[in-house]
Order: sequence, then structure tokens, then C-alpha cells
Amino acid sequence: MQLPPADRTTSPFTGYGRAHWEAAADALLTAVEPYATDDRALYHLPGDRTSWSGRLSDGLEGYARTLLLAAFRRDEKALERYATGLAAGVSGVWPRIEDRGQPLVEAASIALALRLTRDLLWDRLDDGVRQRTARWLAGALTAEPWPCNWELFPVTVGGFLADIGHEPEASRAAIDRGLERVEQWYAGDGWYTDGDGRKYDYYNGWAMHLYPVLHAWLERDETLLARYGDRLARHLADYARLFGGDGAPLRQGRSLTYRFATTAPLWLGALTGRTPLRPGETRRLASGALKYFLDRGAVDDRGLLTLGWHGPDASVLQGYSGPASPYWASKGFLGLLLPPGHEVWTAPEEPGPTERADAVTPVGPPNWLLQSTRSDGIVRLHNHGSEDVRYDPYYTRLAYSTVTAPAPSHDNSVVVDGDPSRTGIEPLGTGEGWAASRHTAGGGARVTSAVLARGAVEVRAHLVEGAAPGTQVRVTGWSAPDGIRAELLPVLHLDDDLTGVTAGDATLFVALARLTGEPDPVPLERAAAVGVAGDGTVTVRWSDGTEVRFRLDGSGAHLA
Repeated sequence: MQLPPADRTTSPFTGYGRAHWEAAADALLTAVEPYATDDRALYHLPGDRTSWSGRLSDGLEGYARTLLLAAFRRDEKALERYATGLAAGVSGVWPRIEDRGQPLVEAASIALALRLTRDLLWDRLDDGVRQRTARWLAGALTAEPWPCNWELFPVTVGGFLADIGHEPEASRAAIDRGLERVEQWYAGDGWYTDGDGRKYDYYNGWAMHLYPVLHAWLERDETLLARYGDRLARHLADYARLFGGDGAPLRQGRSLTYRFATTAPLWLGALTGRTPLRPGETRRLASGALKYFLDRGAVDDRGLLTLGWHGPDASVLQGYSGPASPYWASKGFLGLLLPPGHEVWTAPEEPGPTERADAVTPVGPPNWLLQSTRSDGIVRLHNHGSEDVRYDPYYTRLAYSTVTAPAPSHDNSVVVDGDPSRTGIEPLGTGEGWAASRHTAGGGARVTSAVLARGAVEVRAHLVEGAAPGTQVRVTGWSAPDGIRAELLPVLHLDDDLTGVTAGDATLFVALARLTGEPDPVPLERAAAVGVAGDGTVTVRWSDGTEVRFRLDGSGAHLA
């Protein structure tokens, strides 16, 4: 991808300014054009993979998600091409919007794009195309969504249809119904679960906050904007800490192939004035993420976004991931709605939280502990509360970071009797420098886990109960790439291979861990001294002399 020369004056960290974002958007739009059908209603991107929704739906996805990019770019020539495709699509090419079908998702992108570019696209269509488009979109008002972020797609479609006066009562009912359903998943402090359970990930930013806040902003509804905007601002205080010093987002959760869609809530806060971040910090974080992916092969030699993380990578895909799925990354270009003179574009870049100081930050609703180090820019997420309904390596491991990916060898796990399962995660709290949880492990054993962190060092403790005496327990740590050091040392009831056996009703296993990019760190055994008393109380003395005591038992984790 050809971008302008780096701007090191206004953007000393990334070299990226508005011109780089515009050039990236233009290049992505140009690259997909050869894959449009003759009528421009479908974009069939190359590749052997088809999502579980089928090729026709995948083609609609290609249209809708790249239209959204053209809308944020406000590119009149591109929008003319999409107007041609819209006319064909609603004349019988596109599949109907039905219960829990993928077209419901894509209808939201189309409706949002039409609403944002009403003067450039919608108002220039002939009346027949407008009527057919409204009728097609109206299917979203009554289609039943999956009980998760999908509830917000009828809200987004309803907002546009109400705006143009189409079925206003049904549109308003869909908006109210969706917002009411999503409300039950608000967990406080700026965090939502993505449906029932404890599914915390980037869907908070690129869906659960994005659609309600944009809806309130476009409606000019100050009451709604106060509610959803204040939640967004609180979320961004935590969210800004999820980006590494190299720009990388944390590799945790699903749909990671959306890549720099992670920047959408950063721009959204600036767009609506609901952000705790300084303008230069917002741009530094967002541009850092875009640069991170563009520098690492996210775009192939045809200029297309690949299905993966850096380059192609099937391990981050889901059944719904079709060839055009990565183009939800278009949400990352939301910042182009801000005028060129906006301070987010003109202010000098400022360092993000990870670059300012070492930090260990508790995040209450998901029961996470975020651990970041300034020297190497690594962010680590200790997960003591987020899980999917099934075992998923991107939800279920004890820890994730900005420089590692979940390994097939079950990194960051407690393996009981050969089984790495971690289900039924029960959060036990998080606070200054610690987090704890309980889960069901192999053979039905219960494991109470705690992590204490300072700098790059971690103390991990696991109390295993309900396993037969002599059951093997193995504790695993980080799986690090080249240039990154991963360490795990036994402290209690573990041998040099980090394996031990249970004895009696409950056995405590303790290890020291570290993930660091420092070339010559202090030996791990000198970074923290760990002792265990006869009653199971663990004492940790950090290298600066600070001392912490804690104990695990059947009722939870107790810090002194």
C-alpha cells in the first residue's frame, strides 16, 4: 500500500496523519473494485473460503462493508458506484433480511452509510430506488436478531428509516426494543457483555458502544447521548490501555480479523466529545493500530485485507468469517468524519498509557487485570472473568498479551489430569495489583486461581480441589515469539517441568512468571521472593521491598 511520506513533526510516534488515513481508505476501496459484479451489487473477493451463510450473503457483505468505508471517506465517485450497486441489489439481487440471517448485519452497515451520506447518495437516487431500498431495509425492523450485539442492527436500520419517514412507528419500535434488550447486558463502568454470560472483548467498542452512541449523535438526542456517551467515556479510560507501545491491540476475543476496527471507539469519543483522552493521544493510539497492521502484512499484494491477524491466519476465524469479513475494519476509518481542522488531526501525537509508565490496572466488570510495562510496550491481560459458552482459546486462557497469540499447546492454563479445560469461570474480584477467579477444570476439579503483578513480574497461584490424590497438575505460562522472553519458575508443589500432583483434599501450586521484551532483565528469582506458610498464606516481596500477603481457600482469595 502506497502511503504519503511520514510526518514526524505532528506525528512523532507513528508518522501518520489524516493524509495517511485517506490514502489507506482510497487504496482499500480501489483494490476491491475488480471483484464487484457487473451490476456492482455484490463484491466476491477471492479465496477458497465461504462463510456458513453462503456465497450470495458473502457478496452482500463485501458490498456493505466497503460501502461503509466509502461513507466515512465521503468519496463521491466511489459512492456513485455504490449507488449503482444499491439499485441492483434491492431489485432482487440481495437476499431478504430474515430472522438471525447475515443480511441483517449488513443492512446495518448499509443503513448507517446511507444516513451518513444522505446528501451525497440517498438524496440523488430516483424515487423508485429509494422506495425499494426502504422496503428491503424494513425487513430488519421485524427480523429476530441473535441475542447479542445483533440487537443493535435493527436499531441502526430503524434510525435511518425513521429519518426518511419510512414506517416511523415500526422504526421507532425497533429502536426502542433493541436498546431495551441491550440494556440488560450493561455491566457498569463502561462495559457490556456481548449477550448473556461473560463475553467481554472488542465487541464492546466496535458494536456495543458504537451503534448506540452513533444513533444518539445522529438523532441529536441529548438524553440518549448523555447516557451512552458517558458510558463510552468511562470505557475509553480502560480501553486505551489495551494497546501496546507498538500499536498492537490485545489478541483476545473473537472476530480479530476486523483488526483496526479496534480504533472505532477512540474516534467515536472524539467525534461526540465523550472521551477522557487528549486529542493527540487519540490519534496516536488509532494511527498506531493502523500502522501496526499495515506494516505486518494485513494487506496482500493485491491490496486486499486478508482473513487473519497479520497476514492470513485461520486460527482467528469463525464460521461466519467470509472473504469480505475483514472489511468491518472499515469502522476504524470513523475518524474521517472529523474535519481536517479538528484538533484530533492537528494536535501533536502524545504517548498512550502504555508508553507513559508501568501500570497494573484492575478492570472490574470483566474481572481483568491489565499489566503494562513502558520499557518494552507490552500489555498483558490477566483474564479472571471472561469466557465464551464453549472452550475457546481466545476467551478461556488465564492471560493474553499484545505480543503473543494463544498457542495450541495450551499456554497460560492449569492442566488437570491432562485436561486444560477452564469452564464456569467465577470472578472472585480484582484490585490493586491482583485478580482472582474460580473455574471447573479437568475431571470436574475446582481451581481457585490468583495472580499478583508488578512491573513485568507475575506470581500465579492455583488451589486445586476435588481431584483424587495423585492427580497430575501442570501449570503453563506464556508462549513467546522471537525477541520476547517468556519465563515460568516453580515455587510450590511443582517440579522443574512445572508439573506436580495433588495431595489430600486441596493442593496449592505456585509459580513465578514473566513476559518481557527487555534484552537483559533482572533474573526472575531476584525480581520477587515468594514464601508459603503452613496455613497456605503466600507472602510476596517485590524487588522494591513492597510486601503482599494472600491466601486461597474454598471461599475465594483473601489479601492481607
